[in-house]
Amino acid sequence: MSDRSAVLPQYLFPKQALTNFAGWVAGKERGAVTTWIIRRFVAKYGVDMGEALESDIQHYKSFNQFFTRALKPGARPLAQADLVCPVDGAISQFGAIQGDQIFQAKGHNYTTTALVGGDATLAAKFAHGSFATLYLSPKDYHRIHMPCDGRLVRMIHVPGDLFSVNPTTARGVPGLFARNERVVCVFESAHGPFVLVLVGATIVGSMATVWHGVVNPPRVGELREWHYTDQQIDIRKGDEMGRFLLGSTVVMLFPAPALAFNQDWSPTRAIRLGEAMANYTNL
Repeated sequence: MSDRSAVLPQYLFPKQALTNFAGWVAGKERGAVTTWIIRRFVAKYGVDMGEALESDIQHYKSFNQFFTRALKPGARPLAQADLVCPVDGAISQFGAIQGDQIFQAKGHNYTTTALVGGDATLAAKFAHGSFATLYLSPKDYHRIHMPCDGRLVRMIHVPGDLFSVNPTTARGVPGLFARNERVVCVFESAHGPFVLVLVGATIVGSMATVWHGVVNPPRVGELREWHYTDQQIDIRKGDEMGRFLLGSTVVMLFPAPALAFNQDWSPTRAIRLGEAMANYTNL
């Protein structure tokens, strides 16, 4: 079966209703039922509870508490690199931005302008720069951390679809990461601007940031925007910046010149928070 055929049912599913229901269920505290669900999930996906700050499954009152569990201190040391990996997961794609074109999968590109919600001026800052698309599977740690020191400038909530973001869907749905709902976080760093995008997906009940809290819901069906230039919100490399309530994908954009990525990186490779991602080539 082709990837396009495999994802065809997703066009027909009531993804919004399913996502709202999943978010409602995941937030409920149901005692022994919640513990049973978490225990089944851990067994099915092979979740390593030994690295969690709280390893006892019965500690978690809701599935959301479990899913956004913290790690033990020191579980993810930071590598000596200009940019470190911000999540646990797997590499979808990474590399140079060709003009304004981001490579999604064989036969599929999308534009930087589409990704950031239609702001061509913002997108132009990343022409011929670099991107990295990182996928978080259900078993992964689901907090998102900073790849480098950054000062928050702006946040944009872009409404959109809620397709799955697994590798099959990335190969089968054109412009997937620029058509799904997303939260675009814009930062300034010592090396210029960068963007970190939290991409929503089917049954991703919500996305949250440390400075705002839960961004969605509400899902109001129109673009929303917040500016922070009158504040001083500085977040250090390796510190948490946000989280997913159920798994999804992160897309990052960096300006030209292109980055020198970790030579061990390749599509589908497993990655861990804190490992070396890239270095700047103009130092």
